[in-house]
Amino acid sequence: MVGVLRAWSRAFLSQWHGKMLLMSIAPFLLALGVWAALLYFYLQPLVDQLHALFTEYNLFPTSTSWLRSVGLGTLTAVVAPLIAMLGLLPLMILTALIFIGVVAMPVIGRHVGLRHYPQLEQRKGGSILGSVGVALGGMAVFMGLWILTLPLYLFPPLAVAVQALLWGWLTTRVMVYDTLADYASAEERRQILRQHRWPLLIIGVISGAAGALPGAIWLGGVMAVVLFPLLAAASIWLYVLVFIFTGLWFAYYCMDALAQLRAQEVISKE
Repeated sequence: MVGVLRAWSRAFLSQWHGKMLLMSIAPFLLALGVWAALLYFYLQPLVDQLHALFTEYNLFPTSTSWLRSVGLGTLTAVVAPLIAMLGLLPLMILTALIFIGVVAMPVIGRHVGLRHYPQLEQRKGGSILGSVGVALGGMAVFMGLWILTLPLYLFPPLAVAVQALLWGWLTTRVMVYDTLADYASAEERRQILRQHRWPLLIIGVISGAAGALPGAIWLGGVMAVVLFPLLAAASIWLYVLVFIFTGLWFAYYCMDALAQLRAQEVISKE
């Protein structure tokens, strides 16, 4: 845990570096552009389809009863838009995570490596195509498991715990690959994942939980539906900031782990 906390403190300080603040602009604009187009063309058809589905299967009484039972009775008038919003939320987070991984993480890795680990040789064990493949593969697995765990929302505490674990797994998978893409060989990356599995998962779960916090602003009742486009843009920006910090956190931890691994290799050879 000492290494996790040390990496956190170093990431917190680096978060305010001008280069890191500027780094959040490109992923934000990319994600915002993608979702602005998708919402413009497909949001209303999605809401209409959900409304028709609820009407056909007489689901409105059931959803109304459940919302009132958990203290969210004010949302009964906007059930279909609310479900659409909650369904799109993980997709927005995934988009931000992928853009951060592809656009920002190589820069973050080099920033941390050159400033704090200049002695480390760059062994180029990763690539942009590999990064995209890891992100898309992880996203496919995540979405399948996320859909399977949707019924757990009938028991909110359990749902939150499972979602945090899912986000932790996906965040760790994407961030570790992208952090070590330039510096570690493929074998070194796999070895670090094996030896530091639990500390990395802890970082991923904490970061995943923090990444889910912006979604809380979507639960503001009817006004959340009215202000959906603005809230979506604000959420994407917050996700990007959270994932920039997460990238720095993983970068410091993984670079330190890589430095220790190579130091052990030198000692063993002697």
